[in-house]
Amino acid sequence: MISRAMKRLLCLFLGVVACMLMQAQPKAGFYNVVDGKKDAAVKSALFDVVAPSLNRQFNSLSYSELWTAFYTTDCRPDGKVWDMYSNITNFTFGTDQDKGSHSSEGKAYNREHSFPKSWFGGSISPMYTDLFHLYPTDGYVNERRGNLPFGEVGSTTYTSAGGFSKVGPCKLDGYSGIVFEPADEYKGDFARTYFYMVTAYEDDLPKWPGCEMLDGSTYPAYQTWAIHMLLRWHRLDPVSQKEIDRNNAVEKIQGNRNPFIDYPVLAEFIWGDYMTMPVDFKGLTLYSNDYDTSVSTPKASRSVKVYDLAGREVTSTEGRHGMFFLVYTQSDGSVRTQKTLLK
Repeated sequence: MISRAMKRLLCLFLGVVACMLMQAQPKAGFYNVVDGKKDAAVKSALFDVVAPSLNRQFNSLSYSELWTAFYTTDCRPDGKVWDMYSNITNFTFGTDQDKGSHSSEGKAYNREHSFPKSWFGGSISPMYTDLFHLYPTDGYVNERRGNLPFGEVGSTTYTSAGGFSKVGPCKLDGYSGIVFEPADEYKGDFARTYFYMVTAYEDDLPKWPGCEMLDGSTYPAYQTWAIHMLLRWHRLDPVSQKEIDRNNAVEKIQGNRNPFIDYPVLAEFIWGDYMTMPVDFKGLTLYSNDYDTSVSTPKASRSVKVYDLAGREVTSTEGRHGMFFLVYTQSDGSVRTQKTLLK
C-alpha cells in the first residue's frame, strides 16, 4: 500500500511533470479513448484517433510536397537538413535536394521511407507520403539500406562515415538476415516511428506484402525479435526535443500525431512491461517523456523504497527495466521522490 504522504507527493510530482510537458501535449481529450483498455485494445483505440483513414483533418501530401514539408519538420538548429543516416552532412534545403545521382556520402539528400514502401505495396496513399515515417536522409547511405529491415549488426558489410550507420548480418536471437542499424542516438526515434506505422494503419496490415519484421497480423503486428529490439531502442533512447518539435510540426501539416511521442509508455501497455494492465489515462502524464537516468541517494536518507508506475512496491530490480519511482525517507522524517529509468 502507498502511504497518504506518498500519494500527495506523487500528485505534486504529476503537476510538475504536466507543466513540463505542456509544449508536447495534444488537444485535451485526444487520447481519452485508451482509458481502461489493455494490450491489443489500446492499439486499436489509438488507431481510431490517429489513423489517416478515419481522420477528417488528415491532409495527404503529394510526393513532391514532401520536399517543402521537410523545411519545417527536419530543420536542424543551424538551419541545415537534419539527416538521421549520416553525421557528416550539412545539406542546404532545396540546393542539395536529390538530383538522382549518389556517387558518395554527403552529395545530396532524398526522401527516405524509413518503413520501406515495398512493405506496404509501393506508391499507395496515404502511407506513401505519411511524414511520420518519411525523413530526409543522405541519398548514398539510403541506397545502401534499400528496403532492409532495421536490426543490430554483428560483422559489418558497410558502414557510413565514422561508423554512424551500419549494414550486416543481424546478431539478434530470432533473425540472422542482413539488416540496417541506425545510430544509437536515433534508434528510439525509429522505434516510435515503427510503433506508429502498425497502429495508424492497423486495418491495412493483413493486406500488406510485409517483410521480415512484420508477422502479418494486426496484433502484435511485429515478429517477437523485432518487438524486443524496438522496445529496447524505445527505452534506451527516450523522446527528445527534436521528436517533440517534429510531432507538432507534422500535426500542423497533415493533421494527426504520433501517440508514442506524446505518451511513450503506451508502447509498454501494448507490447511491453505493462501488458495485461488497463491504462489509467488520468495517470498517463506520470509516464511522460522526461526520463531521469541519474540515480543519487541523498546523504541524509534513512531508507529508500522503489515503486513501479502502477504504484506497487518493487522488492528487487534485478532483471527489471523501465521507469520507476524512488521514494526516500530522510533522517528528519521528510520524504522525497525521484523518477528514474532503469536500462
